[in-house]
Amino acid sequence: MTDSPLRVVVAKPGLDGHDRGAKVVARALRDAGMEVVYTGLHQTPEQIVEAAIQEDADLVGLSVLSGAHMTLFAKVMELLKERDATDIVVFGGGIIPEADIPELEKIGVAKVFTPGATTTDIVEWVRGAVRQDDDA
Repeated sequence: MTDSPLRVVVAKPGLDGHDRGAKVVARALRDAGMEVVYTGLHQTPEQIVEAAIQEDADLVGLSVLSGAHMTLFAKVMELLKERDATDIVVFGGGIIPEADIPELEKIGVAKVFTPGATTTDIVEWVRGAVRQDDDA
């Protein structure tokens, strides 16, 4: 792994208008020394993938509270594959039923944080996720 800071795109896909959690996570990652780009509300999967590629992101964090997580995560994963950008690690959080997490993992989502996850847990996981990939 290089000494350059990790680059993370934090995004709010879909019609969900609540972004406090995404902003808290973005700030925690930034405070931990990472370069963070927050895309803002109402982003399409296409906009998110384009931002991740343009920003040379190591990771993309999706925050979904709307209930459309299965569709939105799947579309982001599909677009990353189409753009030959599967090296970008995708993680997420929000109101996501435990029963849906294994299905999200099957499509390539590396980690899903549910309500109650601490910013410390998220920061530590993000650091470890990229280190593991670089060691491979």
